[in-house]
Amino acid sequence: MQRKKILLAGQQNAGKSTVFNMLTGARQHVANYPGVTVDKKTGYFSNEFGSYQLIDLPGTYSLTSFSLEERVARKALREENADVVLNVMDAANINRSLHLSLQLMELELPAAIALNMMDVAKKEGIEIDSQKLSTELNVPVVECIGRLGKGVEGITSAINQAQPSQFTIPYPKLEDAISILSQRIDGLKCQNKPAARWLALRLLENDKEAMSWLESVLDAQTWQALLDLSDQQQSAVKAELRTEINDYIVAQRQLVVSRLIDTCVTFEERAADKPSFTQRFDSLVLNKFGAPIFLIATVFVIYQSSIVYGYELTNYWWPYLAAFREIVASILPDAGFLYDPYVRSLGLWVVDSANTLLNYIPIFLILFALIAILEDSGYMARIAFISDKILHRFGLHGQSTLPMILAGVFAGGCAVPGVMATKGIPDNRARLATILTVPYMNCLAKIPLYTLLLGIFFVEDKSLMTFYISTISIIAALLVAKLLTKTVLRKTETAPFVMELPRYNLPTVRSVVTRSLERTWMYVRKVGTIVLAVSTVIFVLLQFPGIPAGSHEDFQLQAQNAVAKFEKSVKNTDFEGQFDQESLPVLVNYYTDFKRAKLNAKGAEASKAVNNKFEAINGEFYSVVAPVKGDKGARKANRALRKLTSDRNKIRREMKELRLESSLLGMFGRSLEPVTQYAGFDWKINVALFSSFAARESSVATLGVLFQQDEESNQKLEERMGESSELTGHGDLAAVALILFFILYPPCLATVMMIKVQTGQYRWMVLSIVLPTAIGFGVATAVYTIGNALSLTGIQLMSVTYFVALLSLLLFGFKDTIKRKAMPNEIPIKNV
Repeated sequence: MQRKKILLAGQQNAGKSTVFNMLTGARQHVANYPGVTVDKKTGYFSNEFGSYQLIDLPGTYSLTSFSLEERVARKALREENADVVLNVMDAANINRSLHLSLQLMELELPAAIALNMMDVAKKEGIEIDSQKLSTELNVPVVECIGRLGKGVEGITSAINQAQPSQFTIPYPKLEDAISILSQRIDGLKCQNKPAARWLALRLLENDKEAMSWLESVLDAQTWQALLDLSDQQQSAVKAELRTEINDYIVAQRQLVVSRLIDTCVTFEERAADKPSFTQRFDSLVLNKFGAPIFLIATVFVIYQSSIVYGYELTNYWWPYLAAFREIVASILPDAGFLYDPYVRSLGLWVVDSANTLLNYIPIFLILFALIAILEDSGYMARIAFISDKILHRFGLHGQSTLPMILAGVFAGGCAVPGVMATKGIPDNRARLATILTVPYMNCLAKIPLYTLLLGIFFVEDKSLMTFYISTISIIAALLVAKLLTKTVLRKTETAPFVMELPRYNLPTVRSVVTRSLERTWMYVRKVGTIVLAVSTVIFVLLQFPGIPAGSHEDFQLQAQNAVAKFEKSVKNTDFEGQFDQESLPVLVNYYTDFKRAKLNAKGAEASKAVNNKFEAINGEFYSVVAPVKGDKGARKANRALRKLTSDRNKIRREMKELRLESSLLGMFGRSLEPVTQYAGFDWKINVALFSSFAARESSVATLGVLFQQDEESNQKLEERMGESSELTGHGDLAAVALILFFILYPPCLATVMMIKVQTGQYRWMVLSIVLPTAIGFGVATAVYTIGNALSLTGIQLMSVTYFVALLSLLLFGFKDTIKRKAMPNEIPIKNV
């Protein structure tokens, strides 16, 4: 049986998502429409009438071609060859919803209407005669309550009764022009041609998207003839009309809507002095005093619940990821005494990279659940409304607030969920600007480097420097957003700022859980397709060309000496001569695995289980790694094994350090030193910065490796770096330059992957790396050079830089307000 294709259309906040979830349940798939970043959600369901594919179109107020969502929805309606268009209407806002319904019917596609939120309509005293509305519109009309799962049977029945409507909106002063153009359009031969009357109206409106499509499917001569005919008819109509053609069309459509409401809808009279719950609550959360307080409280709850508590949950989630790593490690070839097979090294590298990303799953589950609650409750739109007035001056959007908070406006967030949270920003230009500037926030992983540098160079000024760092990142993000929207994003798709404040609703558990799982799975699936390629590239950069041949021989000699010491220590014991060149590395790996398992064991029972497991694997090895009391020979062998393992680990660490220094990445760091020295960076800082691309935390870890301590000393990294000859002289100025560069530094690997996922294009991923590098290095070089020229101290240099940035923010941000196109920009649509 052939599966029927259904397009789910409706205005924003009409409950399309709840109807979609109600029909499809868990059988759904989320991708992007080709060439754009708008979600294409597809689901499947079956019943006694047959099998269906349901495609959820972007929510849109009309079928004009002004916004990206409108064009995507209209293109899908024209090209998907759907069997049925299911129009979800908000019954409590039927006046507004009917406008889109009438436009859908003009496409002359088989259609059915689902009157959603009937419970809300009845509470507000709205009675809709759905049977009469069905008769008037000549399409099936059914009632449903999507959030409660009521109305499935009626919807499936209406789908099977759907038919093209014979209902026609009259345009008295346009009918002659429509008739002439329709006859010409009927004679055209092209695929996916929409209804002639609908296309004629679009030509009279000078609809750019429709005209562009016609030009692409017609030969030049036919298109020019049609265009000339359209111009002639427009001129004739405009001579009679006293208004614009598109305004006349909207006015005639409103007359039809008014007549339908008078015929099919009854409104219960309500006391004028009895405001609705939405109005009462908005008076509290949208007034000039309550709005910022409630917004800050809401964002704090989201941040605390998802980032803080979610991060704590990773402590329970990580053991499962670690167990998965152990399973993979057991399948891969065994580790060698000094060198591991490349298959093992690469495999574990990829798994570790994936685990780094998968570790965010508890955070995302909570974050997306809370975002779904905000969306369903109606408060998400209020967040955008409150914040937009300021953020729009810098090319951002009111809904950019939440991503920036999650990324760590002041400290402690993460750019990955911040980038993920940009999905809901309706303006494509503002969404891209937010995606590209969210990484400037102070994520938790940046804090170790800041702490390290402040502990070395700014001990007396830690508080002031912390304030500078936490706020200059916001200033930098806003300035870069302004730069982006005036340059590379200038021609990027944008939309008029139409802010709808829907009524408040109580979110349902099913809707919240479904969307949380759906969005988290999308993250896991899409990131998983990218991590392999990127991880492999970084692995190659860190591993090759490898350790120099001379050093290789030296390490081999050290290993032989360590083995000789072990053999000497077990001499005159029962274990003398039992371990050769093949079994000794196996014993060392066995001991390493045993110690790791014991460390991860929780409680006495778990520890005992580890003992039993390893004894069963190899009883002879177990007698060495866990010697019983009184067995002097075994205890002596155990001490020798621990010393051998320690020597082996020390050699491997030295090899790792040398491999890093001589790797392609290390050589790249040295090759940049002639340039980066102007910002105060030596090759070690370069390598640390490059390594932090994989994970921000690795910057400090790499510095710990590069600034080695003597065998006899036990100094902290702060002390070792402070005493290093490479950081003497103008070290505090170099520290300021490094801090500023790190604020502007390109996103980490996980964030770069998420930028590719969210934008759907590699060019934005590349720009997210190249632009911050150029800006960051330019700023760091200028600051370091000026500081040296003026003989400033580090704190003086940071203070000057901060106030210059703040002045630039005020100058460029508040010089003028970005003009918004066509539609009102500060007026919320409240339950029209």
